Amino acid sequence: MRITGFVLSVILLLSAASCRDYLMKSDRIVVAECYGNKLYAEDLEGVVPADAGKMDSLSRVNAFIDNWIHTQLLIHQAEINLPPEQLDFSKQLQDYRNSLTIYAYETQMIEQYLDTVVSDEEIAAYYNDHKENFQLRATMVKAAYVVLDEDCKHEKEFKKVMSQRDTLIMSQLNELVEEYAVSSFLDVDEWIRLEDLLSTVPIEIYNAESFLKRNRFVSFEKDNLLYLVRFEDYLMEKSVSPLEIESDHIKSIILLKRQKELLQRMNVELYERAEKEKVFAIY
Repeated sequence: MRITGFVLSVILLLSAASCRDYLMKSDRIVVAECYGNKLYAEDLEGVVPADAGKMDSLSRVNAFIDNWIHTQLLIHQAEINLPPEQLDFSKQLQDYRNSLTIYAYETQMIEQYLDTVVSDEEIAAYYNDHKENFQLRATMVKAAYVVLDEDCKHEKEFKKVMSQRDTLIMSQLNELVEEYAVSSFLDVDEWIRLEDLLSTVPIEIYNAESFLKRNRFVSFEKDNLLYLVRFEDYLMEKSVSPLEIESDHIKSIILLKRQKELLQRMNVELYERAEKEKVFAIY
């Protein structure tokens, strides 16, 4: 089934401000029918964007109608072939409604009463008490890199600044990077995965631990580019993950624990109040 120009013009009205007034003054327009079920023009509201052209509108509406018909056909076929007990979804629907109702209520209570302030002291205490639960799944590094054109005239300046300790984060380096670097990363306070670094800086590493022990500064050329890399610190895979990496995760754990305790306390109070008011009986 394909829609007519008249039906399309009605559908296009659905995106106009006067859409609902128009439909209130008109009989409901049927755009498709299958086994006695009807699809009305107002059911297509939102299918066609206000800025859509005529051909795009036709395509979108036809696709929506075809999908609706396929759905009706499948439902009809299922109703013919399934026994009555398999078509009775009243219990599932009631259970689903109950779950949604409880979820909505609990969400509202959490938003109103959950204390979401988690101090640094709480996070540190949890970390120290559960260090065995925080293991790195990848080798992590604190590093900085600068990528230059291989003929950059300031290569010596970059190497001098990046190879000396306690000179990495300097206004001098930042100014050089801004003016001459192809790309760079200078935040040596941030832990990053070694494999993520290597996806940008193509160092050939065969034994990560041995390499990181021996190298604090690396420079090499590849594909007409000069790479300068400074390693500040590293942690091998399966070692204890540092607090700064786990801080956000620990905060989520603490909030989830508070959330469970809040809901449990509310449920107990609700039950005790209902028992006192004799609103339920067990026979």
